[in-house]
Amino acid sequence: MRKLYFIPYLILFFLISSCQNEGGIKIIKMGHAQVTKHPVHEAMVFLAKRLEEKSNGKIKVKVYPNQQLGTERELLELLQIGSVGMTKVSSASLEAFSPEIQILGLPYLFKNDAHRDKVLKGEIGKYLLLGAEKYWLRGLCFYDAGKRSFYSKSAPIESPLDLTGLKIRVMESKMAINMVKSMGGSPTPVSYGELYTALQQGVVDGAENNPPSFYNSRHYEICKYYSINEHTAIPDVVLVSTKVWENLNAEEQVWLQEAADESADFQYKLWEESVAESMREVQKAGVKIVYPDTELFRSEVNEVYEMLRVEQPELSKLIDKIKAIE
Repeated sequence: MRKLYFIPYLILFFLISSCQNEGGIKIIKMGHAQVTKHPVHEAMVFLAKRLEEKSNGKIKVKVYPNQQLGTERELLELLQIGSVGMTKVSSASLEAFSPEIQILGLPYLFKNDAHRDKVLKGEIGKYLLLGAEKYWLRGLCFYDAGKRSFYSKSAPIESPLDLTGLKIRVMESKMAINMVKSMGGSPTPVSYGELYTALQQGVVDGAENNPPSFYNSRHYEICKYYSINEHTAIPDVVLVSTKVWENLNAEEQVWLQEAADESADFQYKLWEESVAESMREVQKAGVKIVYPDTELFRSEVNEVYEMLRVEQPELSKLIDKIKAIE
C-alpha cells in the first residue's frame, strides 16, 4: 500500500491542478523553495522552455519559486495528491519517501566531483531516482547542489571541537542530524524559509549549506564565518508527480525526460559560475572564509556509517558499490 503524507491545507487540491488543459495545451505547475536568482530556478525556467519547444507548445511548465506553493516537504505532499505537478527538492528531503536515497547524505561519500557524477549519472543514480515511485514521486534527474560547509555567527569552525555547544541548523534529515551529532554539535532542524530569523534571534548559532544558498539567502548578513570543510555533496532532485507522468503519452514522457536532462546539464554549468560569484560576494560583505583540515571532520563520521549499516544493513551493499566506482 502506498504511503501518503497528509497536509493541513488539503483544500489546495481543489484550488491547484497539477496538469491543467487550457485550450488543448497541458499546463504543469512546478514549485520550489529557492529565490529567482538561484541557479536552480534558472534551470527550471530552461526546462520549461525546452519542453515547450520539444512539444511545439503543447506542454508548458509554470514555475513558482520562493515557496509560493509551499516548503519542500509540503511540495512533496502536494505532488503525492496531484495538486502540484513538479518540484525540486534536496535529496535529503526525500528520505521519508525513499529511504535508500539517504545514502547520498553520508558525509564524505564521494571521492571527488568526477566520482559523484559517475554515481549520479549511472545505474545507481537511475535506481535512486525511481525509488519513490511507489509514493507517487518519480525522479527525473539530479541537479548539482554543491558541497555543504558550516557557517557561524561568533567564531569560525576550524575543527569538530569548535562545534561543541553550538546549535547548528540542519534539514529535517536523520542523516544530517546524526552527522552533526557525530562531530560534536547540536543539530537543530529548522525550515529553510525560517532560518534567517532563527539565526537573527539566536535560535541557532550557525548552519551548513553550499555557497550559492549561503549568499542568496543573505545568511552572510548574520553569519560572518564560513568554514569550507565540504562535509556533504547532497544533490537536488527534480521530481514529477506520477499522476502527471501517467497522464502523458509515451512521446510526451520522452520530451519531459529530455528537457529535464538538458536542464541538468545547463544547471551544472550555472552552478560553477554561481559558486565563484557567491564566494566573491560574501567576501566583499565581510565574511571571513577559512579552509580547515577536512581530515579532522572526516575522522569523526565513521559512526554515522556504522549506525546506518546496523540499522539498515540492506544499504551496505549499495554503499560498497558507490565506494567501488573509480
